[in-house]
Amino acid sequence: MKIYNLLAVVAFVTLYMSLPGNPSLSPQEPLGVFAGHDDVGNPAKSGAATYDPEKQQYAIEGAGTNMWLGRDEFQFAWRKLKGNFILTTKAEFIGKGVEEHRKIGWNVRSSLDPDSPHVTAVVHGDGLTSLQFRRTKGAITEQVISPLKAADIIQLERRGSVFIMSVARFGDPFVTEQIADIALGDEVIAGLFVCSHNKDVVEKAVFRDVRITVPASDTFVPYRDYIGSSLEVMDVATGSRRILHTSPDSLQAPNWTNDGKALIYNSKGRLYRFELGGKKPVVPVEINTDFATNNNNDHVLSFDGKMLAISHHVREEENRSNVFVVPVQGGKPRRITSKGPSYLHGWSPDAKFLIYTGQRDGELDIYKIPVAGGEEVALTSAKGVDDGPEYTPDGKYIYFNSTRSGKMQIWRMKPDGTNQEQVTNDEFNNWFPHISPDGKSIVILSFPKDIDPADHPFYKHVYIRVMPLAGGVPKVIAYLYGGQGTINVPSWSPDSKRIAFVSNTDRW
Repeated sequence: MKIYNLLAVVAFVTLYMSLPGNPSLSPQEPLGVFAGHDDVGNPAKSGAATYDPEKQQYAIEGAGTNMWLGRDEFQFAWRKLKGNFILTTKAEFIGKGVEEHRKIGWNVRSSLDPDSPHVTAVVHGDGLTSLQFRRTKGAITEQVISPLKAADIIQLERRGSVFIMSVARFGDPFVTEQIADIALGDEVIAGLFVCSHNKDVVEKAVFRDVRITVPASDTFVPYRDYIGSSLEVMDVATGSRRILHTSPDSLQAPNWTNDGKALIYNSKGRLYRFELGGKKPVVPVEINTDFATNNNNDHVLSFDGKMLAISHHVREEENRSNVFVVPVQGGKPRRITSKGPSYLHGWSPDAKFLIYTGQRDGELDIYKIPVAGGEEVALTSAKGVDDGPEYTPDGKYIYFNSTRSGKMQIWRMKPDGTNQEQVTNDEFNNWFPHISPDGKSIVILSFPKDIDPADHPFYKHVYIRVMPLAGGVPKVIAYLYGGQGTINVPSWSPDSKRIAFVSNTDRW
């Protein structure tokens, strides 16, 4: 009798594991950041999903009559999530397709049941982009149509019972729609999907730069609490991103060494070297900076790559930041500035001067000082915040950011502080202009307009944008969750094709 009961239990569990509403009981091989993939709603043709770890991208193919009315059919790469999150990807259909209403995007639902409540950020084959949702099990699907057509950047964010869809064509800022009071439960199933809108057709899409971000909690205290980080590199021309290293700690401000072999970043007041090009997992190596172990994220390599300038907070002087220099391989730092706070930002191309932001008499202005020793010279005096100075590789200009015209915008001046002129003038708060080694382009970090122009906080929705040095409209090349520490220092690759930066998440 006990044997029969055991067999009955095994049979029941086996059947239960196969039911579509129970992904946690359907163990699969992990698919990148996803737990697995399934055909939701039992489409007539089976779908598939694969992950390419080298390219860090997903290929998903799916059939299905539709995702509409009270029932859905589609192929789904999914994982379970709790609380708030941000889902972001660059997506595109492969091939011309059959149905104009074939669909790709992000789907968040209560279960894998075909009639589950859900919220979906969807792009159709004909370009229609919309936020679709089913409020209760089996209810009719509703939608909010975006004014933007043919988006390829798709983001879906959950804030409690509010869901926010942000979409863009790569290069442009987001266009946003949202809905409220959607109760899917604290734990949901979220992921990427493909639906062919035709039961006899299988469609395929590729999803790149897939990011599942858990934002900082509502109780987060700036400069006391920190969340995890991803060290990334990006192809500037295409925006293609690759994560090199992840950590539960706060990693900040990567430099790219001028031989192209490594990145240097800051974490917990110390500097680390991360070797590039190896196939084995890389273990970051701490750079010896002797007594200077309270460094912030303002560290810059000289143009010849031999020296590293740092901003170390001197505890004996009310913890004020001052500028020091040290050989790039490490050693005992030599102090350059005598007054603090002084926040380093750049070297002159001939390595004779350092430029930095200094707070003097309550004003933040830009100063330069001889590396060999001497007095600092003020280059700006306008009311407001002047910050982020950096020389062009030819030494003809210093670019910086300033609030003097209202929002934080990019400016430039001659190396002696003359001919100060505004470069950007848009709705964003633009920080940290970094000039490419070939002198042709600038990347900047852009905060939204609701951020205090004088602040560059941690853990916000930000853009990395690029613009020609000769002038023009900045183009978005990265849509990310970051801010302070993302790109505070020069981070171009020596060939001017890539940049390094840090994005953030509390997934760890």
